[in-house]
Amino acid sequence: MTKSEGKCLILGTVTPTTPLELDKEMPIIELDLPRRHTLGIIFDAVVEEAGLQPHQIEKNEALLDAALGLTIMEARLAFSKAVATKGRLTSAELDFVIQEKERIIRQSGVLEYFHPRTDWDDVGGLDELKHWLKNRGRAFTSQAKAFGLEPPRGALLLGVPGCGKSLTAKAVAGLWRFPLLRFDLGRVFGGIVGESEANMRKALQVAQAISPCILWIDEIEKGMAGSQGSGSLDSGVTARVMGTFLTWMQEKTAPVFVFATCNNISGLPPEFSRKGRWDEIFFVDLPRAKERKEILKVHISKQDKDLIKVIDLDSLVGLSKGFSGAEISVAVENARFRAGSQGRSIENKDIQDFMGEDEMFPMVYQEHQRNYIEKLRARIKMYKPANRGEPEPLPD
Repeated sequence: MTKSEGKCLILGTVTPTTPLELDKEMPIIELDLPRRHTLGIIFDAVVEEAGLQPHQIEKNEALLDAALGLTIMEARLAFSKAVATKGRLTSAELDFVIQEKERIIRQSGVLEYFHPRTDWDDVGGLDELKHWLKNRGRAFTSQAKAFGLEPPRGALLLGVPGCGKSLTAKAVAGLWRFPLLRFDLGRVFGGIVGESEANMRKALQVAQAISPCILWIDEIEKGMAGSQGSGSLDSGVTARVMGTFLTWMQEKTAPVFVFATCNNISGLPPEFSRKGRWDEIFFVDLPRAKERKEILKVHISKQDKDLIKVIDLDSLVGLSKGFSGAEISVAVENARFRAGSQGRSIENKDIQDFMGEDEMFPMVYQEHQRNYIEKLRARIKMYKPANRGEPEPLPD
């Protein structure tokens, strides 16, 4: 191909790959997803094409924000479907556009637009973590920006399974009123060369376009499995993908709060837990007596607020020593099923029976879990405790 004066050849591609012969001749320009201004232009174009009357149009920031994270064609399709279905394009179509965005994001197979139904009061205990998250939420406001505060990067919660780490991620999304994107690292990896890296870049690009938002990664150590290996099994794909993610965490400027949970810190590479990646790393221990009482209150009063008045919480707190929050929840739920099948309300004995040795075998009595908890407690100064005060001794 010979160059012609005054002419420019532009090639469009989904993945940033060029033939080796053109590598030095052609620069690569990556286009970001459209922001609010561009979406406003698309909105106007759809309205004009549909021939809507002024009373059928309501252009506002909330409607445009609902389309953040979509490409130009996807946003045009979402607005057009709202017009075709409802015959108008107003704030009443906000949920329609969000549902269309959820469908498109879900099709990517990597991100899931999560609708948390968890209230802040549903999280029992974790008072230190709650206090920290409430303060960090204020850093996203315009007043904080005027003071020169940077948006928080994220938090890593490690510790005992079933003690409220994932529950907190859902609750903080409601507290901050941010979109919650669940990031499944296991779905990033594909069989085609370069597909895994492209999936990671696309997921991070969508998160930045939707920002401010919360990017929730549950059990992150499982997604990181293989990143510390020699690369002989997967040609180093896992290490490269994780390297892309770590670099993005370090360099990102968009207000994307990464909220990751981890059950086994030894499954993560050392560079993942260094300062600068996270604002804070919290250790979530087994609930103490005070926290167990709060957790019992949450689950017992979930369907009947008056039931808490007739239940002897103190006896259940003592009986549940060493239990995780999830194990307490299961005991109360089983008691509720038994009482419901007999057409009566829950009684103390129901919960006590399901916390007994015949029904419940808490994980703290498993040797490997016990050793892991003791190991984390010995390194407690390295991480910030999610609960104030000293942890309770493990039961015999």
